[in-house]
Amino acid sequence: MDPPNQKPLKIHLVSSADSPEFTHLTWALTRSTIIGLDAEWKPIRTKQSAFPNVSLLQLACQLGWHSDQSPVFLLDLSSITLSLIWDLLKEVFISPDILKLGFRFKQDLVFLSSTFCSQGCDPGFDMVEPYLDITSIYHFLQHKQWGKKIPKETKSLATICNELLGISLSKELQCSDWSHRPLTEEQKLYAAIDAHCLLEIFNVFRANVLKERSYNNVMELHSSSLNLGLKEIFRKHDNGDILTRTKFSEALTILQATVSSEDSCRIAKREGIISIASSRSTMPMDELILNIVRKYGEKILLKESDRKPKSSKKKEKKRSSVAIGREKQLDNVGDWQGPPPWVLSLGGDGCPKFLCDVMVEGLAKHLRCVGIDAAIPYSKKPQSRELIDQAIKEQRVLLTRDAKLLRYQYLTSNQIYRVKSLLKNDQLLEIIEAFQLTISEDQLMSRCTKCNGIFIQKPLTTEEAVEAAKGFQKIPDCLFNKNLEFWQCMDCNQLYWEGTQYQNAVQKFIDICKLND
Repeated sequence: MDPPNQKPLKIHLVSSADSPEFTHLTWALTRSTIIGLDAEWKPIRTKQSAFPNVSLLQLACQLGWHSDQSPVFLLDLSSITLSLIWDLLKEVFISPDILKLGFRFKQDLVFLSSTFCSQGCDPGFDMVEPYLDITSIYHFLQHKQWGKKIPKETKSLATICNELLGISLSKELQCSDWSHRPLTEEQKLYAAIDAHCLLEIFNVFRANVLKERSYNNVMELHSSSLNLGLKEIFRKHDNGDILTRTKFSEALTILQATVSSEDSCRIAKREGIISIASSRSTMPMDELILNIVRKYGEKILLKESDRKPKSSKKKEKKRSSVAIGREKQLDNVGDWQGPPPWVLSLGGDGCPKFLCDVMVEGLAKHLRCVGIDAAIPYSKKPQSRELIDQAIKEQRVLLTRDAKLLRYQYLTSNQIYRVKSLLKNDQLLEIIEAFQLTISEDQLMSRCTKCNGIFIQKPLTTEEAVEAAKGFQKIPDCLFNKNLEFWQCMDCNQLYWEGTQYQNAVQKFIDICKLND
């Protein structure tokens, strides 16, 4: 998996607050106005009463206009003393000088806050501002509907990277054990790319904003607050250009030299260009980023309810004693009541026919293998009414494991059966016994397992099979020298032959159905 810009990433693993990597991180944060945030933790296998501990926090720092000046820092939270980086991270998360990028970062922030609180850093983190979510950026670029409610079914980060950057972002290591040390080189690269690609996506968004907007008089400060030298610096650039960070720093130096600190903060607050100084010496945002923050900036704010794990117990609605009794009655439905709808006395043709819903779709293939007519629903996600209508129309017994379907009581007597077994072999035996079906060896493999159709009675020669398969199915060359018979489904035209797999399948169902006894 390569980084989005196809250049080697500068990855720094920070495992101690007195390491050179940590010093480099603090320096980079003073030179960055945009950072990408991501976090990794050990996968949650089951619902837990507490949040998982974050093992790794990634910060991708954009030091210049280009992504090749974007080192990625991996903070090893399982090794570093959290109290030593708590203040730094809190300041970064709320610094008005730094635009934070993330992909659904609220959950990451919840887990991160919980992790720090568990180590005595209380209170934890409760806000990230200014913030911009990659999901919102994608939604704007694709639909130009910023400010409208984003659909619940949003694209994954891998999909967004593929569409906007044209790169394939592998997520194979997403569920690896991030608490295990040492981290592999593959894990480090994966974590770094996850954070770095946020900067790449933002650069696409920024370029789009530049195309749509006209930047005339990009940075104009009130003449009453500035001297002639600062105004001259701004005049050196055409109206359509954006001031570079170097020129901005030059302007800031002149500003600080000509006005008092108090006046400087007052000007900054009024104009929204230079933020009030913090304990760290940070780079102020340029006008373009400020405009983006003003118009599209967001904020993550954790509520007290966000800090508590959601209960895994669902609230049960109050039900009447009649409803409870009916459910118990349905759960206790046992043996088949009959008669089935295919019997001659009910107008059927005497041939057993079943409809297997999506919960027992594997049972349908097993029934076909022993020669029993077993259909599946017309659609992949059928409604209950659709299943019932299909069963009635085709005179089939509906097989299901869904107890809710048993509530349609007019079907329970002779057109619906609840399968109790979990494994397909056991389910097959259950149906044979419940409906007293007679299975013979001649019936085995007599139906198409693909579509439930029946075979053409006359077997095909190799030449006839080759002709029938043209443009539809490829017959392996190794079969041409063997004296085999081919069979074709009358409905879907699928070709079958009596190879090794066929013989193994026949023997399997002989054993399951105990036809040798």
